[in-house]
Amino acid sequence: MRVLIVKTSSLGDVIHTLPALTDAVRAIPVIRFDWIVEEAFAEIPSWHPAVDRVIPVAVRRWRKAPMKALVSGEWRRFKRAVAATRYDATIDAQGLLKSALLTRYGSKPVHGLDENSAREPIASRFYTHAHAVPLGRHAVERVRELFAKALGYPLPEGPITYGLDRHRLAGAENPEPYLLLLHGTTWVTKHWPELYWRRLIALATAAGWAIRLPWGNADEEARARRLAAGQPAVTVLPQLKLAGIAAEIAGARACVAVDTGLGHLAAAFGVPTLSLFGPTNPGFTGAWGPNQFHLASNLPCAPCLQRRCTHVPTVDERAQFDLVAEQPLCFTRIGPEQVWSALQRILDGKTSADAALAVKLAADGALGGFDPSPGPLVHTMFDRKASG
Repeated sequence: MRVLIVKTSSLGDVIHTLPALTDAVRAIPVIRFDWIVEEAFAEIPSWHPAVDRVIPVAVRRWRKAPMKALVSGEWRRFKRAVAATRYDATIDAQGLLKSALLTRYGSKPVHGLDENSAREPIASRFYTHAHAVPLGRHAVERVRELFAKALGYPLPEGPITYGLDRHRLAGAENPEPYLLLLHGTTWVTKHWPELYWRRLIALATAAGWAIRLPWGNADEEARARRLAAGQPAVTVLPQLKLAGIAAEIAGARACVAVDTGLGHLAAAFGVPTLSLFGPTNPGFTGAWGPNQFHLASNLPCAPCLQRRCTHVPTVDERAQFDLVAEQPLCFTRIGPEQVWSALQRILDGKTSADAALAVKLAADGALGGFDPSPGPLVHTMFDRKASG
């Protein structure tokens, strides 16, 4: 049985799809997949053993120069590549108009989310089979359910795995343990303040840890160099392709991440990771898997899911915080000392695999401490049925 997957982007969304493939192989051992994905993320599907062929697409680039895509023959070659194989089914795992349009070049039946489940309801009109998958759940679980319904098997009860071999991708073992700080992200509002990163680096290096800082564009490189300035134990990595960054993540002792696709890659490898959430909700898009822990702001407006902060500082906030260096203010509830305390517990193995990790966050933004019972604000996405 051969199935075509359409899940083009983004990095985190592509990674969230991997456990569904593992489910499908467990239920249907003979199943094989081809995958349409944005060219920037084309390496990731190839790491899963159930994927035979990756078909890169360049929708993001083609949108900027549609005539060039037509004249160059890229679009024609893409359609030919998809049409070269007869599929038993096509699954749109994204639920967007752009992904639904791409399913036209695959084989029927075409499966996707129904109008009440898709991010863009119009996408459901392009499917021969539209499935109801309730909203309000983590993206990993929603994709798993979609695949189970599309391919006709009960959702597996066994361990959830991404199907990636961390040790193979990590390459040669590094003699010096290191922490990897995943500081780059897309939205301005998802950035943890540089002031806090510098303080966290000072605390970690004082404890004897080596720090590595990856980067993917000029702004991230500039930030990494500012963070590393005057810190001999901090290494700014060279610009790496996705496989190179994956190797750095896979080889790390632990990661600290903002809400970023690379944090999801760390989860896929099972690398202990502490993720920091301000405007976004870890319950829906947090790093999912074993050894994944989240600190989330309890500012009254968080999570706002907004790319631009509209919070009006209170009188107390104006007096207490630097309104230039400590933006967005939702991250003032997740200070560097609090993050370091949480990271130490993760490094020492003092987090419980049987209970959610919670952090008490004081209403005035004071530093919190660990509570052994699950809390409503901050929790781990650890699933006792999950494995890397």
